[in-house]
Amino acid sequence: MKYVLVTGGVVSGLGKGVTASSIGVVLKACGLRITSIKIDPYLNTDAGTMSPFEHGEVFVLDDGGEVDLDLGNYERFLDIKLTRDNNITTGKIYQSVIDKERKGEYLGKTVQVVPHITNAIQEWIERVAMIPVDGKEGPADVCVIELGGTIGDIESMPFIEALGQFSYRVGPGNFCLVHVSLVPVLNVVGEQKTKPTQHTNIVTLYDVSNIWRIPLLLRDQKAHEAILKVLNLDRVESIAREPKLDEWVERATIFDALQNTVRIAMVGKYTGLSDSYLSVLKALLHASVDCRRKLVVDWVASTDLEDSTVIEAPDAYKAAWDLLKGADGILVPGGFGDRGVQGKILAAKYAREKNVPYLGICLGMQIAVVEFARHVMNLTDANSTEFDPDTKTPCVIFMPEGSKTHMGATMRLGSRRTFFKVADCKSAKLYGNVTYVDERHRHRYEVNPDMVPEFENAGLQFVGKDDTGRRMEIIEIPKHRYFVGAQFHPEFKSRPSKPSPLFVGLVAAASGQLDRVLQDCCNGHVVPARHILSNGSYTTVHQNGHPKKLANGLSNGTYYANGNGVHA
Repeated sequence: MKYVLVTGGVVSGLGKGVTASSIGVVLKACGLRITSIKIDPYLNTDAGTMSPFEHGEVFVLDDGGEVDLDLGNYERFLDIKLTRDNNITTGKIYQSVIDKERKGEYLGKTVQVVPHITNAIQEWIERVAMIPVDGKEGPADVCVIELGGTIGDIESMPFIEALGQFSYRVGPGNFCLVHVSLVPVLNVVGEQKTKPTQHTNIVTLYDVSNIWRIPLLLRDQKAHEAILKVLNLDRVESIAREPKLDEWVERATIFDALQNTVRIAMVGKYTGLSDSYLSVLKALLHASVDCRRKLVVDWVASTDLEDSTVIEAPDAYKAAWDLLKGADGILVPGGFGDRGVQGKILAAKYAREKNVPYLGICLGMQIAVVEFARHVMNLTDANSTEFDPDTKTPCVIFMPEGSKTHMGATMRLGSRRTFFKVADCKSAKLYGNVTYVDERHRHRYEVNPDMVPEFENAGLQFVGKDDTGRRMEIIEIPKHRYFVGAQFHPEFKSRPSKPSPLFVGLVAAASGQLDRVLQDCCNGHVVPARHILSNGSYTTVHQNGHPKKLANGLSNGTYYANGNGVHA
């Protein structure tokens, strides 16, 4: 096993996660199998109880692991499925060592940071690096490790010591260190200050038009050659000298050429920090590129939509409603707590009544159910027991097996199967007319199954349910252009080359393409939007087709065909 360690210096937030992911992409494009580990030096066992305001979104894995958002970057960039153990925290390491001490496994020795904690870190890395994450048998060739935080942080010291020991443990030719550092320009001095990055071979990762160009920057500067040389892989015949990144070039080129916009109003309570909804934003981006639209996200604080804001902040109230009314589609993501819930309900009501495409995720689905009960079924006191435990009309209830005393890892987490109960619904068509899908969950509350017959009689369809038929997974309003809610989080499995179907549905509906997309699905094949002509027909892309700059007269992002395939 070969290891690449990515660290950061000077300041945090430089993009270590994207750099680590991009290194993995370039090495994978050389023909290597890649796995990833993220180290977070905080004492929390996992990210599950951390505020999105402080830490960004909580990313959920197939096995139910609640992990750092950088693991989402790894999965999206490398198209792999990681496990909860691919995210190492100080809390996990200390907990494992203390558990061993309580069992007497240290034979009466004094348990110390060195060697017991540092050994535990190294053993964890070695064990997890051997777990296959790409669907193939056997371990990967290279494990990319990202050390969170900044070199010099006191909480990182045990990991830095452990990784220093680890480099000797695995031996020369098996360990490569990559350091991400800021090169500031001081206006007073008028020059770049390079002290943190002296005495190294420099690869420059400047700001780019889109994130998919980072692997291309690494390739163009021959970063892969330097890494392969350090890892003694530069003379292995089976490894390509030039990374095959045609798909990344195409995607980055297409993105930069997009001109026709699609506006999506994101209605939530964490709108001040975009990382709180990072996977949702990425899923929207994947879908918009697939539909050949330039994504514009209008952030709408749900509290600003509420009636109380009219008096407290009338300008904010007007601005929020102007954004909502000007949007082509509305998305209400997941969340917890009652702050801003009324605003989310008003957003769902507006989308339903005005026939505006709507996608509700987790809480966004639940509030859509509450809104339907209140304003269509005239159940004025309808609510979720999360917000009103004593409501007389509990549309959404606490899950029977949930815990009300412990917060960490007590939700319904990870991959669960959803069966489609209505064959001709939009959701089933978008997924390719399959009978079931496996998507990731993270919730404590669910639609009250006892009220489902009333809802369906009133026109709200529960088109997807779990294997018991008691848990409602997907809702639709059939007569609406696109009104879909999902109890699961489809954003966690969206990939640049495989966008989430429900997000594609939202963007397609918001840009007037949904009928065509659904028709393609009904015909038994899904045609990527980049192959669609402006007249609605499509062409076959040959393997020797290559993307080029947009031709004159095709500024709308559509494509034309010639004998060699489809070209921009």
